Amino acid sequence: MYAVVETGGHQYAVEPGQELVIEKIPAGEGDPVTFDRLLLVVDDAGRTRVGQPYVAGARAVGTVVRQERGPKIRVFKYKAKTNYRRRQGHRQLLTRVRIEAIEVEPTEAVEG
Repeated sequence: MYAVVETGGHQYAVEPGQELVIEKIPAGEGDPVTFDRLLLVVDDAGRTRVGQPYVAGARAVGTVVRQERGPKIRVFKYKAKTNYRRRQGHRQLLTRVRIEAIEVEPTEAVEG
């Protein structure tokens, strides 16, 4: 089973047991996290449920592994002939989450 989760303006394909690095969320180490904005869910039988925009009754449950910082990015601004130079560094705050389960409410079969 896998799903496509939307969080922090990004979309991630996740499955149970996978570790995911996302933008920082306000949760401590070991805290449970629930993602309820699932765009797509594929179950073990291969049935696909696509949301409009989100799959109703579906959620991904995970646990925060740790809070961390990403790699340093150097920002350099330069303008020729004016002696203008600025250097700045940035490290994004990240959260590492382990996906424990993907839960989907059963739906009635649609005849069509």
